[in-house]
Amino acid sequence: MLYVAVALGVFAVAFLLGSIPWGVIISKAVYHTDIREHGSGNIGTTNAMRTMGKAGGVAVFLLDFGKGLASGALAMAAANLLLPNAGLAADALVSRNLLLAISAMGCTWGHIFSPWLGFHGGKGIAVAIGALCFTFGPVGAVVEVFVIFAPLVLITRYVSVGSIASAALCPVIAAVLFWGEWPVIAIYALTGGTVVWAHRANIARLAAGTESRIGSKKKKADQGVE
Repeated sequence: MLYVAVALGVFAVAFLLGSIPWGVIISKAVYHTDIREHGSGNIGTTNAMRTMGKAGGVAVFLLDFGKGLASGALAMAAANLLLPNAGLAADALVSRNLLLAISAMGCTWGHIFSPWLGFHGGKGIAVAIGALCFTFGPVGAVVEVFVIFAPLVLITRYVSVGSIASAALCPVIAAVLFWGEWPVIAIYALTGGTVVWAHRANIARLAAGTESRIGSKKKKADQGVE
């Protein structure tokens, strides 16, 4: 039961880390406005760029990315403390990979369903990328960012396309990396599915041909690195 309690604790702390609404905090503290009242109303990187300029957008991205990194570091520390010799706990219920998957899901959900914002938030991409640097390791993170996300954004000029594809393929990469660890793969599938769900408005606009591309002057654009 100790390992289960630790897993729940990792999820709770990661969720709270993810729930910190840096976009709102920076917009109010530095720019004396509320990011939710501008552009798409989202609190993430894309709308931060639109509302606060490049400096504000980069700051929001780095802080949201940092939330993901912190959640991964938390899970790694918990795993190293409790599971120092190998991946599997004595009761075979909690593994290192499972703790990392739980932390990634917790942080991503905290960002999307922030309790400080009435359980609303961003779309989870920057946070998830930060978490995956720990959970997937360098190879998996590079595949997510430089093989899937970045090429699709460059080709289509839709940030949302890269975001949705990265989230949708998250469980596929997890299956390759953690084949046989079905709870781990299931958690990544649930996390990726939640991020895709968070982009449902983007998917509707893509289907209707009304989604704005990078460089579009449309003020209500809502791309997706949120």
